[in-house]
Amino acid sequence: MKSIQSRLFLMLLIFIIIPYFLSVFFIYGYTKNRVEQQALEVSNNQMNKLSAEIEQYFQDIINLPYILYRNPDLFQIFSHDIEDSRYSNPITREKSIETIYLMRNEIRQVRFYLNRNKESFTAYNARVSVPKLNPDLLNQESLNKLYHSNLNYLIEPPHQIVNFNNTAIVPKSDKTVVLTIHNKIIDVFSNEFLGLITIDIDLDAYARLCNSLIQENEESVLLIDSNDRVMYASDPALIGKLVPFDLLKRINEKDKDTGEDIILSKTLSGSLNQWKLIKITPSQFLFHDASQTAYTNILVGIGVGIMGLLMIGFVSYRITRPIKTLSQKVRSIEGGNMNVPFDHNREDEIGHLEKHIKDMMDRINLHIEREYKLDIENRKNEFRALKSQVNPHFLFNALQSIGAVALRSHSPNVYQLVTSLSKMMRYSIRADQWVLVRDEVDYIKAYLSLQMVRFGNDINVSIKLNEEILSTKIPSMMIQPLVENFFKHCYEEGFYNSHLNIYGEIKEENLTLSVENSGSSVSHSKLQSLRETIYTAPHERTYSNDHIGLKNIHDRLVLNYGNNAGLKLDTKQGQSFLVQLVIPLDTKVTDDQHTSFYNKIDTI
Repeated sequence: MKSIQSRLFLMLLIFIIIPYFLSVFFIYGYTKNRVEQQALEVSNNQMNKLSAEIEQYFQDIINLPYILYRNPDLFQIFSHDIEDSRYSNPITREKSIETIYLMRNEIRQVRFYLNRNKESFTAYNARVSVPKLNPDLLNQESLNKLYHSNLNYLIEPPHQIVNFNNTAIVPKSDKTVVLTIHNKIIDVFSNEFLGLITIDIDLDAYARLCNSLIQENEESVLLIDSNDRVMYASDPALIGKLVPFDLLKRINEKDKDTGEDIILSKTLSGSLNQWKLIKITPSQFLFHDASQTAYTNILVGIGVGIMGLLMIGFVSYRITRPIKTLSQKVRSIEGGNMNVPFDHNREDEIGHLEKHIKDMMDRINLHIEREYKLDIENRKNEFRALKSQVNPHFLFNALQSIGAVALRSHSPNVYQLVTSLSKMMRYSIRADQWVLVRDEVDYIKAYLSLQMVRFGNDINVSIKLNEEILSTKIPSMMIQPLVENFFKHCYEEGFYNSHLNIYGEIKEENLTLSVENSGSSVSHSKLQSLRETIYTAPHERTYSNDHIGLKNIHDRLVLNYGNNAGLKLDTKQGQSFLVQLVIPLDTKVTDDQHTSFYNKIDTI
């Protein structure tokens, strides 16, 4: 997010689009909660009202047979033998039975069971069947349960209508689903069981009451008894069956939003004790209006966002494009192109910046040209001085040593010394090339073999460099001047017990070559003077041959590897003198680049 265009987009996102969509989500959530609360309140009121109506309806149906207790003539059917009463007349009996059948339109079938004679009558479609013995009727599970309980009635789940007495009175074509209510008839004074009145009622009557809760087809309603059997459901496949386990689990999470549906449950009382009236409303239906509002707001928000992006594009083209162009020019300068064209026709702030950058680049180019020529000239002189560092004093002493050996003995040692000297002369000619550390070490060993003749075999030198370091390429003549300084400042000054250690390590992408003299050291002030001389840029000091070897090594390292390379000097608290060459390994400098650099020097 560093570009101006990115920042403008981020500002649009933070201050316009995000607040807008947050407000949409807040409004949607608030509207959803309000709609839910209102819908739940209305539904609860409807549930309470309907529950009372259903309880009253079933109470009326259940109490319907007990009208015979208020009608002595009708009660005689159960309390006396039919043959001994006037109800033995079939016409009289039929009229009495039809009295109950015709009291409610939803009654589909009525059965009178007389316990005294173990016989029953059936009324269907305003017709009464002939009496029929039914001695095993009370052995039925539901009726036996009612007979041995203190209950006065029993309600069976809905089922297809059954011909009670297996007479032709009920046609086989009648597939009506009915709900059966068994009423127990008892002599009030003697508490004697007189019989049963069984009534089959059509589901349509109380189905209309239940369906009054449903406002849309997406909603559903259930009426279940205390044994979790479905007495009515808007889904006909559930009627008369046990409530499915998953649905029952959701129902038991009463008045809770299950994620997909909102389920309201009302437990009934009275004659329908522990029955439940259930209303299931899909969330998507309940929150349809709120969702439509939210979708509309989101579409409007998308439109606002697209318009905002178009605005950003326009602003970017008119304002940020010149800034991007100027930024590209600056990057081109960073890449080394010092002749970038600038627009002189703009009169705004961008044109003002371009004019000043152009003037600045002209001054920088002039300064670079001067400094480059001066620096190259200094480098040329320093390399020439480095090539001549095999001084005449050493050559004279070396030749004296070779002559002395030749005078003392006509042995192969003379050949070995001459060979070592020739190796050194050949290697010194390659002072402007890149070599392996191994080549530099071979040169140092040849140099040491000559010095051993001069000073004897007591020279203490150790070289500890692993194979990885020996296979690394470095500019030539990097270590040899440090070895030569060892003899110059130790053996030639009388420190014959000095020890020279050459070792190295690779750590954190840097190769460190260390040359340590344990025989002599320098004072703190001398060390500071050395550092100041070595680390000062060539054009910032007066040219001098003092410490030119160390200075050349440091400058060559910086020249080839950058400012992360160079020399480090330390005295280890006056115990020795340590010189470390720090070479970054991640700096890729090829032989062609190095050769072209030296060719450039030679053409000046």
